[in-house]
Amino acid sequence: MWLMKLLGDGAALPARPGWRSVALAGLGGGLAIGVLAGLGEWQAWPLVLGSFGASCVLVFAYPDVPFSQPRNVLAGHFLSSLVGLTYLGAFGAQWWALALALGTAIALMMLTRTVHPPAGSNPVIVFLLQPGWNFLWLPTLAGALLLVAVALVYNNASRATRYPKYW
Repeated sequence: MWLMKLLGDGAALPARPGWRSVALAGLGGGLAIGVLAGLGEWQAWPLVLGSFGASCVLVFAYPDVPFSQPRNVLAGHFLSSLVGLTYLGAFGAQWWALALALGTAIALMMLTRTVHPPAGSNPVIVFLLQPGWNFLWLPTLAGALLLVAVALVYNNASRATRYPKYW
């Protein structure tokens, strides 16, 4: 019965990460957002998006998964903001335009092999803020580039394995 699917498979919870991994992930995420927010305040540039918080979860807690690779972070955020701005400009802030923008962003990330789940919120952010086209550069691309730069330095300094796995 279909409703029984809602109960799940009954699989065990994933293993709890070690304290060192937890501490390093938390420190890395805090450091990255601190760099973006601090530099943004110092230069009076908007560099922080709400979706960057979720990006930090991936690139610092799970840096080896495909969603966390620089290609995915950069292109995912860029494409999703571009799609949001395009639909907002073409159709205005209509609920159905937002729905189409989000669906299109997901499809484009999948087609380009650049899926980054946090970037899925960028069309929503665009429709809520209704920014101009400069939003694509500041905060989207500049912020994502800085986040990846911090992740490259931090993950390679704090872990035995390499980051990224691929570009």
